[in-house]
Amino acid sequence: MKVLSIIIPAYNEAKTIHLILDKVIETKLNFDIQKEIIIVNDCSKDNTQEVLEEYIAKNNIKNIRLHKHEINQGKGAAIHNGIKLATGDYLIVQDADLEYDPNEYNILLKPIIDGFADVVYGSRFMGGKPHRILFFWHTIGNKFLTLLSNMFTNLNLTDMETCYKVFRSEIIKGIKLKENRFGFEPEITAKISRYPNVRIYEVGISYYGRTYEEGKKIGWRDGFRAIFCILKYNIFDKKIN
Repeated sequence: MKVLSIIIPAYNEAKTIHLILDKVIETKLNFDIQKEIIIVNDCSKDNTQEVLEEYIAKNNIKNIRLHKHEINQGKGAAIHNGIKLATGDYLIVQDADLEYDPNEYNILLKPIIDGFADVVYGSRFMGGKPHRILFFWHTIGNKFLTLLSNMFTNLNLTDMETCYKVFRSEIIKGIKLKENRFGFEPEITAKISRYPNVRIYEVGISYYGRTYEEGKKIGWRDGFRAIFCILKYNIFDKKIN
């Protein structure tokens, strides 16, 4: 029986973390695949840890593990540790907010299960799925970063910055990742593009974006960091392991 490892990095998500966990747990996976849930609390300043501990105990969940950083290290570091802890055959990152829909795991898994793909990106900019209408310049920024990344990787992705990426675990575990904060997406894309004989697919997904008042954390500084990482990992630091 195959297992999907679901990595959930969490930082100050006490108000909504139970909602995304409800969705992840309730999601029914096709293809006879089981779930392994790994939550990495990145030293939240609110009561995220207490909420998680109470949720796990109350629901008596067996296939879930909770790991806590003693100091804040960043989303990338939380993902790195989640990858190390994962034991599944496939791996996906699930943000702790409510912007992405776990019910679409099966859409992302299908190209891998069917034997066509090793990595699948979930694009917010293709297909007929619902998308919340939010920030024009944020969208332009995402598309610019994807274009810049594609120029160096020679991929034709439509959404490099998407959270939803599914990997065969042996591939993601075979790549040495360095970025501890929001540089994870351009770094992994650069390194995946150079992985020997890798097959990358893209599928359309829905997107229920948050406003900054609702807790969105990415800002313009993260955009400049992404540009730096695109240049760094495609030109100056091209090692993948």
